[in-house]
Amino acid sequence: MSDEPIRVFIGYDPREAIAFSVLAHSIHRRASRPVTIAPLMLSQLTGLLTRERDPLQSTDFSFSRFLTPYLSGYHGWSVFMDCDMVMLDDIAKLWTLRDERYAVMCVKHHHVPAEEQKFLGETQTKYARKNWSSLMLFNNPKCQALTLEYVNRASGIELHQFKWLESDALVGALPLRWNLLAGINPSIEHPGLVHYTIGGPYFPDYRDCDYAAEWFAERDGMLGFDSESG
Repeated sequence: MSDEPIRVFIGYDPREAIAFSVLAHSIHRRASRPVTIAPLMLSQLTGLLTRERDPLQSTDFSFSRFLTPYLSGYHGWSVFMDCDMVMLDDIAKLWTLRDERYAVMCVKHHHVPAEEQKFLGETQTKYARKNWSSLMLFNNPKCQALTLEYVNRASGIELHQFKWLESDALVGALPLRWNLLAGINPSIEHPGLVHYTIGGPYFPDYRDCDYAAEWFAERDGMLGFDSESG
């Protein structure tokens, strides 16, 4: 139904708990319609996500993101996003881009990482369609191939490259402004969603990264004090 809240799932990793809270705050305070937000915490997915941790995964939510359609009862649309992001525009504008022709929609980045490591010394894995799955609009009824059994056994490549779909034609494109990669994509006017994929400003080594000021301003607004006086 069109009057249902926008349903959002955010990847959660204890090492980035502050990132989750700031992202959720940034979504809520700009939203022009109701939004529900659920963290994909492994402690809440016991018995659902049963696969062993892959040595190549850099966060707890590398695979849990693909449970979004299942957790939505394969009903309506849902948004998944990594936690290392900040929303700078109304999520309702992103929501209006849903297109029933597609099973999933994302920003189709052409990103080949130059660095070998990212935050906290995690390996920077290189693969085709890198970062496509970091922000996804799921058309849940068309994603029923993402069963619990499949998500728990499929390879990372199969999941992140959307090989669970019958055709690449079912993957729709979103504008770059809805998943701008800080430090990778050139800065643009009025980004809707900034993604700190290499490392967020909440890590000391990335405190001065692109769009760090926007993240700190959001954090300080959430905590109720002026960033310039804090």
